[in-house]
Amino acid sequence: MKRIHKVLVANRGEIAVRVLRTCRRLGLRTVAVFSDADRDAPHVRLADEAVRLGPAPAKESYLSVERVLAAAAASGADAIHPGYGFLSENEDFARACAEAGLVFIGPPAEAIELMGNKRQAKLRMQAADVPCIPGYEAARPGESLDDEALVREGNRIGFPLMVKAAAGGGGRGMRLVREPGALLDAIRSARSEATNAFGSGELILERAIEGARHVEVQVFADEHGNAVHLGERDCSIQRRHQKVVEESPSPAVTPELRERMGVVAVQAVRAIGYRGAGTIEFLLAPNGDFFFMEMNTRLQVEHPVTELVTGLDLVEWQLRVADGEPLPLTQPEITFRGHAIEVRLCAEDPANGFLPQMGRLLAWVPPAGEGVRVDHGVREGQDITPFYDSMQAKIIAHGPDRETARERLAAALRELTAFGVTTNGTFLQHVLAHEAFRSGRYDTGFVATHMPPETLRALGQASAEDQAVLAALLFHDDAVALASRGGFDETLVGWSSSYALPVPVVLSDGASEFRASVRPVAPAEYEVRIGDTCVVLSLRSIAAEHAEVEVAGRRRAVRFRRAGRSLWCSLDGVTRHLRDISFRPPSERERASDGRLRAPMDGRIIRVNAEVGATVKRGDVLVVLEAMKMESSLVAPIDGVVTAVNVTVGAQVPARHVVAVVSPEGKEAA
Repeated sequence: MKRIHKVLVANRGEIAVRVLRTCRRLGLRTVAVFSDADRDAPHVRLADEAVRLGPAPAKESYLSVERVLAAAAASGADAIHPGYGFLSENEDFARACAEAGLVFIGPPAEAIELMGNKRQAKLRMQAADVPCIPGYEAARPGESLDDEALVREGNRIGFPLMVKAAAGGGGRGMRLVREPGALLDAIRSARSEATNAFGSGELILERAIEGARHVEVQVFADEHGNAVHLGERDCSIQRRHQKVVEESPSPAVTPELRERMGVVAVQAVRAIGYRGAGTIEFLLAPNGDFFFMEMNTRLQVEHPVTELVTGLDLVEWQLRVADGEPLPLTQPEITFRGHAIEVRLCAEDPANGFLPQMGRLLAWVPPAGEGVRVDHGVREGQDITPFYDSMQAKIIAHGPDRETARERLAAALRELTAFGVTTNGTFLQHVLAHEAFRSGRYDTGFVATHMPPETLRALGQASAEDQAVLAALLFHDDAVALASRGGFDETLVGWSSSYALPVPVVLSDGASEFRASVRPVAPAEYEVRIGDTCVVLSLRSIAAEHAEVEVAGRRRAVRFRRAGRSLWCSLDGVTRHLRDISFRPPSERERASDGRLRAPMDGRIIRVNAEVGATVKRGDVLVVLEAMKMESSLVAPIDGVVTAVNVTVGAQVPARHVVAVVSPEGKEAA
């Protein structure tokens, strides 16, 4: 008898939208839940009904088991889909759903608990003859996981070495150690981060396999004893141990290797009595050996690439298995076609250490086209807050071969309009265009090797011609607005009875600024000087906030949006945010050496090392702030004495808030 009729989706953003759409297609009634920050989010509007959970912080809303279960009871839902993140891998939540008479659309609580701890999971996989990375997990009675034991065992294993949190994931509590002298600090740092993120400071050690690829296998099992794999995904392009590009099939996996990895993955899920969707993650060494890393007991962020190459709806499979049905297909019936690549569009600034970004989404127009799919849960006008993950959308492309998929995805990223919040869109374009990615010969060290900080800071830097276009566009948009307000022809702006006067413009992108001189020479035609470079160009409006610029006979399309003195613009697919600082008083300029330590973003203070009166050195960590699941260490900007500490642990602070002040010795804080 059918168990599921009404599904509550205990999540937000793009995954909530994704699950809701399949539920609706299958004729199931749907319930969304939301925090105060998501009151008008797309997933709330898509569901048949929605229930408020509580305030914006996840611990008071999406992570509250009691509130989610109360929402299910109030709405009459008979099943809960957890999506990924939040409560999706919480065994207590899975048990609580069962105790409340709800169908948990996921694996048994026992499997979640076992595989949610890397140490226990690895011990179970070793018992099932699944190849595992050599390391130290305190497998024998009496062995310890304290700092002293880990240092001793780490030196025995040798370097390079990975320190890993046993609980959780997402790259948190993970450190790569290359030298013995750095091991103890790495252990302490990883343990602190893991304790804060997962409530457990338990760590394990593993030998670092250099030049390896991160290849995972999608598995499914039902309650009737059936288990299959749906091929592999290559997730080797990562930053801070977090995936940003995924593809299927992996360029490094042959049909024979795929078969071997698939057999081992199915063997692993059978060994733990699994049910539902899961992913077995492997490290694939350059010599073809592969090793179990961990299992994710949920639907993965990157599941769309598997859906596109198999033609299957994995959420539908989850629902059918949870409803007691057998798997829809047997292993021989599962086929693969073409190639799919996915990128994660995140609200972050690659040029600034991938720092999470917040703000209002002024414009949002996702791309479209043959083979292109966009999974997102945002809308124009929505606030991107510091309370949740920085990922805003997934852009996926499918084609008959890898190069077609890559080109379609690159074109989709160029077509994307996302104004108001800085994203990693330009970074993703550079990844797709890089020869190491194009060739398929890359590994988990791709970003560190090919995109070091100095390269990331240079991404998207405007040429003199681009700077001229941006300055003229801002001038032209101001002219159109002025003409509209004044009721006169916009072509008269800048007119003089004797000579068209050049207008100085100063623009800043946050990291640098440039000066331009803009002189109207004809209607919508400008002469722009950038230093010694002179650019003559014409601008023609072709639609609202769309223009066409012509320089030396070459025409280029421009998309833009104004927000006060700010200009958001996409030129040749590169999005830039510029502020007009032409009239900024010099007194407003902040000096980096004034001793004031400011929060780089909205966030929550999780550690305060500073005390008033303490002597510190430039670079000492004084405060640690958490935002969008990422910790940021705020360091002393100068040598001196701490003369003010303006925050406490647990405090929520806005961007630019002065958290502490360091004064040169002998001076008081201003």
